Amino acid sequence: MKEIHLNGAKMLDKAATHAYLKQELNLPAHYDENLDALWDCLSTDFAGKKITIDRSDLVAAQLGAYGASLLQLFRDVAAENPHIEVHMK
Repeated sequence: MKEIHLNGAKMLDKAATHAYLKQELNLPAHYDENLDALWDCLSTDFAGKKITIDRSDLVAAQLGAYGASLLQLFRDVAAENPHIEVHMK
């Protein structure tokens, strides 16, 4: 299982967040940089990933409701896809 550490401090706005996620999660070139596209990529990823989001408190603080939705997406995808494990610190 591949371990990926994401830093909530780097998720400053929507554009920066999606560019960061695209790079760190190795998302495809056609990734549309929105929550629906992120869900599609992660919910169908069967490679096995352990994703740790450090400073998850900053995600909601910096992105507001969008950040809360992003964190919920990670929780939901971990519940849906047995190949994705998510931890928040």
